[in-house]
Amino acid sequence: MKSNYDKNPSIRVSENDGECISGWENIAKSLNERIDQETSFVIAIETYQGVDDLKVKKALDQLLPAHQFYNTSEAFKEVKAIEEMVYPFVTDDRVFGYMTDLKLEDFLDEDKSTQLKKQIQKEEVVLKIVYGPAATLVSDPDLVIYIDMARWEIQQRMRNKEVNNLGVGNKDTEAALLYKQSYFVDWRVLDQHKLSLFDKVDYFIDGNKKNNPKMITGSALNAGLKRANSQPFRVVPFFDPGVWGGQWLKEVVDLDRSAVNYAWGFDCVPEENSILLAYGSEVFETPAINLVLREPEDLLGQEVFNKFGAEFPIRFDFLDTMEGGNLSLQVHPDKKYIKEKFGMSYTQDESYYILDAKDGAHVYLGLNEDIEPEKMVSELKHAQENGSTFEAEKHVAKWPVKKHDHVLIPAGTIHCSGKDSMVLEISATPYIFTFKLYDWARLGMDNKPRPINICHGEKVIQWDRTRHWTGENLVNNIEKIEEGDSWVEERTGLYETNFIETRRHWFTDKVTHTTGGGVNVLNLVEGREVIIESPTDSFSPFVVHYAETFIIPATVGEYTIRPHGESEGQKCGTVKAFVRK
Repeated sequence: MKSNYDKNPSIRVSENDGECISGWENIAKSLNERIDQETSFVIAIETYQGVDDLKVKKALDQLLPAHQFYNTSEAFKEVKAIEEMVYPFVTDDRVFGYMTDLKLEDFLDEDKSTQLKKQIQKEEVVLKIVYGPAATLVSDPDLVIYIDMARWEIQQRMRNKEVNNLGVGNKDTEAALLYKQSYFVDWRVLDQHKLSLFDKVDYFIDGNKKNNPKMITGSALNAGLKRANSQPFRVVPFFDPGVWGGQWLKEVVDLDRSAVNYAWGFDCVPEENSILLAYGSEVFETPAINLVLREPEDLLGQEVFNKFGAEFPIRFDFLDTMEGGNLSLQVHPDKKYIKEKFGMSYTQDESYYILDAKDGAHVYLGLNEDIEPEKMVSELKHAQENGSTFEAEKHVAKWPVKKHDHVLIPAGTIHCSGKDSMVLEISATPYIFTFKLYDWARLGMDNKPRPINICHGEKVIQWDRTRHWTGENLVNNIEKIEEGDSWVEERTGLYETNFIETRRHWFTDKVTHTTGGGVNVLNLVEGREVIIESPTDSFSPFVVHYAETFIIPATVGEYTIRPHGESEGQKCGTVKAFVRK
């Protein structure tokens, strides 16, 4: 059956074509109308990491009137000073760092900043353009522009050696290390600064398409974010190959059939996904984190916001091992460890919902009875040091799984998905804190050994989570909650230490849901198509297809879901996650 999965979901903001301006020529024409040609006029162009500075500079030089250009790099500290400043957060670890408390001001040299600001004020030219991160900190602008980037596009540019970390010229560094420094330092610093500017920005520019920038006003972006928070919506998914990747996503999502595989599908990770805002016939891409930072109470609900702050705490993604291989054997840190070592306030509890599986599919979960921790760790280290085989099944419990099973994985539980399954991973958001213990003696996609983290993992494994305990507490611990004439509601996931509760609904007709004052994240796990509607017509009907993840902001309140189109009258199923009270 042909895929109906929407890879480019958008949120309709207005029917006005003029609200989103496309292309540098049209952008320049609009800006020229704002420039006062009679007196000194300062434009501050703030940039996020990853912007193609050379293309922007070329467009400005060609299309704006004669101007003086100032680059904020002139005000930054020396590279060595920046490297020393960020080192405690970047660390020597290949994968993990520590969440920074630095601010963008910390990257600036006080004397250089003062000199640059005086220079901008003193020089007698009509148009002055101050460009780069911190442009508004070294000038008193008449017009503020922000060129923004989605993190997935930034990562693609990192892989192509086009992106530096903040304040340094290191684009030739390995992409994984660029990403690590961005995750622990740059994105925290730049997001905080961007949030402080939001109400001062006259225009936002979408910098994700190098040859097709798009510009909207700050008020238009704010209107788009408010619209998103008043209705169901989806973020823009992205997909990536991996050494254990499979073939299921290619067919169901309609991805490039010539690709070697697709291992991951990031269907709801608002920290790294983007959202598409439609203004007339134009679509403007903005990082989904902007919505989280800008409208957290309406999106998350007051209780969730009080608990997590402006962070989206629930993550949905796909792990495709159909005709692939096992994931690495792994474990996640407990709350105490992740706080002490990495500065995170909560940890990565998760679960595997089995969207699909072949006969013989399995997961590794928990430990066998009567294992000896010291011996197991010794064998793991020996396998790592010598490239030899670790006999996983001698130590780790193996469980058969089938379609619609649900396996809970509280932090500290050793686990991994086996080959020939399609997992919908439902987890808390600190998503890079996976301690790999064994990777089946294979190389990564780059033909290099993948990082193994036994030194961390051995400290957080819960050795009492053996087969008997795991079977009673973590495997298909499903409880019927309520049922009606055409529907059944089940609790499929809730372990006592987890804050995410999951509910599954089977239905052949309309089912009523409520956000309960907190954000809901759902996936259509059975059925070709459903429609989400408001009993009070507060939002337009919203159609969702098989395997699509969608978000219901807390402010929506009551909503209904029913089979739609080809699925009318047929049994459908959704899995819903929310932060338990």
